[in-house]
Amino acid sequence: MDYVSALVPPVVMAVFFIGVVRVIVKTQGGAAKAKEDAAVDAALARTEGAPESPAAGA
Repeated sequence: MDYVSALVPPVVMAVFFIGVVRVIVKTQGGAAKAKEDAAVDAALARTEGAPESPAAGA
């Protein structure tokens, strides 16, 4: 029975990892994709348009 106790943690972790990956894949796109893309584009525009700080140029 030692082999069962040795295999349970990796199997549980693998199942959890597969679940996380499935959730990530399922949440890509959908109805909120345009809103998320717009938010990212706005954040990128703010960072690209912001003047550089003096510490960054040093």
